[in-house]
Amino acid sequence: MDKIRVLLADDHAVVRDGLRALLDGDDGIQVIDVAVDGLETVRKARDLKPDVVVMDVGMPRLNGVEATRRVLKDCPECRVLILSQHEDAEHVLEAASVGASGYLFKRDAGADLAEGIRAIHKWGAILHPGAARILLDAYRDCECAQRVDSYERLTDREREVLILVAEGYTNMQISEMLHVSPKTVDGHRTSLMSKLDLHDRTEVVKYAVRRQLIEL
Repeated sequence: MDKIRVLLADDHAVVRDGLRALLDGDDGIQVIDVAVDGLETVRKARDLKPDVVVMDVGMPRLNGVEATRRVLKDCPECRVLILSQHEDAEHVLEAASVGASGYLFKRDAGADLAEGIRAIHKWGAILHPGAARILLDAYRDCECAQRVDSYERLTDREREVLILVAEGYTNMQISEMLHVSPKTVDGHRTSLMSKLDLHDRTEVVKYAVRRQLIEL
């Protein structure tokens, strides 16, 4: 079986040497080279085309986040695994936003790095549990904020129409129930779908179920 070809990028010699010694003891991984700053990482990734780049965040000349962006632009088949001492949401989300496939904490590198490299090579992603929690929380907060903000933009009448459309009533039936003209109902329906970025009745139903406005 071919070994996983790894490029190590860290500006601290002690860390580089320690990581290399750790990985050299693994039969399934080959460290093909090391890089000492962001620009060298980008150049060597482009030239060597490693399977996985293990990337520090705080490097000179070009930080690890920007280096990740450039590596993936030049070498899209590479996987970038961030190995960082930073355990805060800002760094984890920045790394994810530029396309890093994994984020591990340096304090756990001895236990997790080799397995992380194998996972990222096989499955395309690996996260420290702390980083995974940050991403899940951010996704949840973003989704909730988007749904609340969009729903809050609806008028009371549009909310009524939304529920009735989702329940399967036609414009004519809704007009009779609300004592308005079918044209008015159509106007409310068009407006609410635009505000919620919904494009057909199926999407309206899914949205209403997701928000627990109706039950199927």
